Amino acid sequence: MTSSKSKAIRSSMNDSSSSSGVSRNVWLYSLLLTIQYGAQPLISKRCIGRDVIVTSSVLACEMVKVICALALMAKDGSLNKALKEWTLIGALSASGLPAAIYALQNSLLQISYRNLDSLTFSMLNQTKLIFTALFTYMILRQKQSIQQIGALFILILAAVLLSIGEGSRKDYGSDNPDVIVLYGIVPVLIASVLSGLASALCQWASQVKKHSSYLMTVEMSLVGSLCLLASTYKSPDGEAMRQHGFFYGWTPLTMIPVVINAVGGILVGLVTSYAGGVRKGFVIVSALLVTALLQFVFDGKPPSLFCLLALPLVMTSISIYQKYPYRVKKKEA
Repeated sequence: MTSSKSKAIRSSMNDSSSSSGVSRNVWLYSLLLTIQYGAQPLISKRCIGRDVIVTSSVLACEMVKVICALALMAKDGSLNKALKEWTLIGALSASGLPAAIYALQNSLLQISYRNLDSLTFSMLNQTKLIFTALFTYMILRQKQSIQQIGALFILILAAVLLSIGEGSRKDYGSDNPDVIVLYGIVPVLIASVLSGLASALCQWASQVKKHSSYLMTVEMSLVGSLCLLASTYKSPDGEAMRQHGFFYGWTPLTMIPVVINAVGGILVGLVTSYAGGVRKGFVIVSALLVTALLQFVFDGKPPSLFCLLALPLVMTSISIYQKYPYRVKKKEA
């Protein structure tokens, strides 16, 4: 009897210790992702010169992701098992299409980084929640609550406000507002649509194929890189790389945003894997505040009137969306 009680106590203590360790990991990964997500636009603008070929920076980022993911898989002991069970058909069916979509999305984001204010970019990038909700419903039949639908409309309002207001500004290094719209606002909005589609496809793959986040990262980075390499055959970036070299325009500083962006991709998978029911919306909201703070500290430029109007809308919409998830009714169950 005493022995049984002792085992029960030890088991309870082990479960509590394990839960505490996971909780610490969740907070650490969430904090790191918040900093990375909020600082990425500012770092990219400062460290990636306009002469850098977009495709070269995206390819470099994907390769760093692969190296990091493989190293982490080797560390946790899952690499050997993954290699034994891996098949080409399984990888392509689970990761092929999302990888190609993410590769195009990354290229569009690199273009947008250079032509938009950091805070504006971050807030417009949040519209991917709208398209994620749309595509998860279409692909997975995942419904939204009334509050979530309202939150998405608030987010659309903020995006429209930013598009109209920020498109008329002339402090992005170009006196032509059309450049801001075509090469800043339009690319990030298209990237948001692609991000929503890819997220829904990844969710489907994780539920059906049972892929780990690390394995998905490796497969998607490799497939995406192959797609980018194929696109360079006749693209302007491909011609520029053949003429000037892969690292044309690079400096030692260029590797900083490349590595940070790659680490961010790993952190997204970790937060999703460890957090479970913990909402990533808090990370997104915190990242917006980090972006605004860093932009004011390093650029000395306070947010514009349009940003000040849109920021609370974005924060409110994301908070509502995360706080009021759809609940299955008894009849549906």
